[in-house]
Amino acid sequence: MVAELISVGTEILLGNIVNTNAAYLAEKCALLGLSIYYQTVVGDNEKRLEATLRAALERSDVVILCGGLGPTQDDLTKETAARVLGRKLVEDPHSKKVIEEYFKNSPMKKITENNWKQAMVPEGCIVVDNHNGTAPGIIMEADHKTVILLPGPPVELEPMFEHDIFPYLRQKQPEVIHSVMVKLCGVSESAVETQIRDLIDQQSNPTIATYAKIGEVHLRVTAHAADEKEAKRLMKPMLKELKNRFGNQIYTMDEHMTLEESVLDMLRERELTLTTAESLTGGLVAARLTDIPGASDVFRQGFVTYSNRAKRKLLDVKKSTLKDFGAVSEKTAKEMAKNGAFISGSDICISLTGLAGPTAEEDKPVGLVYIACSYNNRITVRECHFKGNRAKIRESAVVGVLTLLRECILEDA
Repeated sequence: MVAELISVGTEILLGNIVNTNAAYLAEKCALLGLSIYYQTVVGDNEKRLEATLRAALERSDVVILCGGLGPTQDDLTKETAARVLGRKLVEDPHSKKVIEEYFKNSPMKKITENNWKQAMVPEGCIVVDNHNGTAPGIIMEADHKTVILLPGPPVELEPMFEHDIFPYLRQKQPEVIHSVMVKLCGVSESAVETQIRDLIDQQSNPTIATYAKIGEVHLRVTAHAADEKEAKRLMKPMLKELKNRFGNQIYTMDEHMTLEESVLDMLRERELTLTTAESLTGGLVAARLTDIPGASDVFRQGFVTYSNRAKRKLLDVKKSTLKDFGAVSEKTAKEMAKNGAFISGSDICISLTGLAGPTAEEDKPVGLVYIACSYNNRITVRECHFKGNRAKIRESAVVGVLTLLRECILEDA
């Protein structure tokens, strides 16, 4: 089946908000095996919205619209969709009761008259309860086409899609779709694409798709089959081949596992403790690690030594090192890692120092970062040159040092 996404809202067109709904819905539709050829953003204009919806129905089996279901006059999605499908709006007693209950349990207990607009639904539709707001979701079926209306706020849209819309769409698919996300680190997207070009060229079922992340590459392997067991059987040779080609660069085949989680698992399995010593990242590495429940099993301490004085006082970096080589140098990163491990009594210490910009320093360009890992009486230092703005450079550095940590542990295995 072919699906199409229409995001409604002038605020999206003007760039006032980021359209995260489209990314979320596109990914979920891919998991369902739905083909998406078009995504559209249209403002709060009745004529343009109607034209957009009519065009979508001409070329797609399922059209998902998000936004424009609120109580105000410029919320026109439901009214427009009903008119396009030739449905009149009728009051839904159940939705009215849900709205009453919502306001009864909220700080804003008074219901204004325009809120009852949200209890009006297209005749003959399927109403989907909104457990996080007042606008119900709506499913309309006509002439082998399906139109799905979802509220705009992600906190309302995502739970509704997960709980009700995803299962509904899965039932409409004649086949089972099964996917595995293969996550790699320490390798570029171009290198990965080169290594799997033959697999991509020959793919049919299962299929393979690449997704570039900061410092990572994810490969989604997807199979269509009559049941999940058969889908897994079809995927097995492809997954085995990816393991053969990428080896330890694959850190997980778990959709939900992150790089930091995999690193913590490695430390836990080997009963190793970790300390971080950060300059340019200002504690971002420690934050990512300690966001994971149970990190305290292995994470011992985090140093944030942004200034030279802090590097000297907390990590015993030599004054002569900072004077002769500078804070952004291989030697400084090495001393930060070595001394951080010694001072904290950890098995491992990883360190980062660099320039995130926007200003360069003499002969040191923005994006120059040194990462280091002290482990088992050996210190590994790596010079990196990251591209992008300040935030991207810092994020790249975090992924880079976690990848280095992982590599050092694996080398010692």
